[in-house]
Amino acid sequence: MTFPEDFKTRLEIAKTKLKKQIQDDTEKKGSFMGSAFKLGTELVAAVAVGTIIGFILDSWFDTKPWLIIIFFFLGAAAGMLNVIRAAKRMQKEE
Repeated sequence: MTFPEDFKTRLEIAKTKLKKQIQDDTEKKGSFMGSAFKLGTELVAAVAVGTIIGFILDSWFDTKPWLIIIFFFLGAAAGMLNVIRAAKRMQKEE
């Protein structure tokens, strides 16, 4: 092989590797954003469900605002627990 042909071959190999690396980085960004959105949604949903349950129970028992406050904190604790579990599971997968 002559020098120009050898150089062209190595250049093509390098371009192919670079394209593959760029695609992998793009996929990782999308995966990271999806995971972050999932964790945030789990936390917000747990807090919202806890608050709604507290509101409904407060309406039934006329204990406003005590059950709303209690179930808000229970929902927040459940949401944090869900986020921790999901994060540990994601870490094991990697």
